[in-house]
Amino acid sequence: MAPDAASLLDRARQAGVGRFLVPGTTLEDSAAAAALAGRHDDVWAAVGVHPHEAKDFDAARDGAALEELARQPRVAAIGEIGLDFHYDHSPRSRQIEVLEWMLDLAARLSLPALLHNRESGTEMLALLGRLRRRERPGVFHSFTENAEYAEKVLDLGYLVSFSGMITFRAADNVRDAARGLPLEAMLVETDTPYLAPVPHRGKPAEPAFVVETARRLAEVKGVDLEAVARATTGNFDRLFSSSRP
Repeated sequence: MAPDAASLLDRARQAGVGRFLVPGTTLEDSAAAAALAGRHDDVWAAVGVHPHEAKDFDAARDGAALEELARQPRVAAIGEIGLDFHYDHSPRSRQIEVLEWMLDLAARLSLPALLHNRESGTEMLALLGRLRRRERPGVFHSFTENAEYAEKVLDLGYLVSFSGMITFRAADNVRDAARGLPLEAMLVETDTPYLAPVPHRGKPAEPAFVVETARRLAEVKGVDLEAVARATTGNFDRLFSSSRP
């Protein structure tokens, strides 16, 4: 967790950001995310094990501790979990096994999942399609797939979240996907400290920068920034805030 988290949150609030979800990627930083959320009324946490770290997760050893974290009142999601077949820092079979365990935890606790999906789109849809359908299953974070894939995601009940990538010159596929989707299906994010949007390219991303992502999304959708702010805030509340006090 960033040592200056309080300063980052304050800058974001001054920029007009009113909701924060802080995800974990390991058991340790999931605990830190939950602790941060416990100190701020406008912050919620997600707890989970990122696919890069799946090789180190042992459900028999670590599962009870993660579930205990997930039951804390300010934990609103299971994540960041998913598949990453680009870097393959964990064996693919292990990534799938851990993701299935995490999604089962999310279902048992009626929490949404925060999904990472990189070069694993076919396998991700197949895995999700095998699961029992439920309300508010989660969101595909930092969405990078095309419009056709996005429609399949929405058919499964998931939302899509756009990061600073939507501002990148080469990200026409991301903008095309956003153009064809309803605002009611979208969130915006920073993916801090990565994917800083234009005009902040080259800097570590921080929560305040999400305003630039929302601004570009508004341009793509042909609406004003306030419309995007209202829609994405409402979507956040329905997906995350409603799952915890």
